[in-house]
Amino acid sequence: MTQDATRVSVPVSGSPLTSRLRRIGWAPTLGLLAGAVYCLIPVVWVLTAATKSSAQLFTSFTLFPGTGLLSNLHDLSAYRNGEFWTWMLNSAFYAGVGALLSAGVSGVTGYALAKYRFSGRNAIFNTLLAGVLMPPVVLAIPQYLLMAKAGLADTYWSVLIPSILSPYGIYLARIYAAGAIPDELLEASRIDGASEWRTFRSVALPMMMPGLVTVFLFQFVAIWNNFLLPFIMLGDDSKFPVTVGLFTLLKQGAAAPALYTLVITGSLISVLPLIALFLSLQRYWRLDLLSGAVKS
Repeated sequence: MTQDATRVSVPVSGSPLTSRLRRIGWAPTLGLLAGAVYCLIPVVWVLTAATKSSAQLFTSFTLFPGTGLLSNLHDLSAYRNGEFWTWMLNSAFYAGVGALLSAGVSGVTGYALAKYRFSGRNAIFNTLLAGVLMPPVVLAIPQYLLMAKAGLADTYWSVLIPSILSPYGIYLARIYAAGAIPDELLEASRIDGASEWRTFRSVALPMMMPGLVTVFLFQFVAIWNNFLLPFIMLGDDSKFPVTVGLFTLLKQGAAAPALYTLVITGSLISVLPLIALFLSLQRYWRLDLLSGAVKS
């Protein structure tokens, strides 16, 4: 083969082909910008609407800020002697405890499915995959019937227990454990005389920590934003999470439009913990899969 035959043609700068490639290259960027604008407009609307009084909310331009933020915060805090903050604490309890327990269960289960060989392992994993594809709305009524049969309906446990088991979290933990934990390290730990529990706690768990933080974050957001399950399970206002509590305010707003500003302000406040959680946990996400073991 001659040298001319192996020569690769490169588009010349300023040629029609180069100009066409540049125009095509802008298309993904423009698509991402359009998607960002589409997602950010509701956020901007909530930010501006939360600053408006009831009169300004229905009379001023949609994206113009108002002057009633402080009064809205005061009215929201005073509503039913601060019931909104009770809803926020309930959401923090459901999401925090539920996500923490879910991350622990997902870590142990994912590690076992990834690193142990036993009969029925593939069947269990396939069942979990089916659970990932199952819409939560399909399970809400059966879960309520089970909780009512056990006498746990309208209790904190009725919302907390179904949140502990996350098929998607187990799936993520299994995939992460399979890629992050070398079998040689586990065998070396066993040869040194470590028990299976100590091998998991001292060797596997630190290496899985970035993946478990991700599971915790996903589950926290899912529980915090969950509406249908607590709406079905709970009847006592004092046990409501913030999603159900704001929904009750929204329904009352049809008769008392002044409550709309409280709903919008409460929606803005309810997003702040999720933003703070993302910012505080992002430093735990490591590209190096062995970073946890090095730290330990």
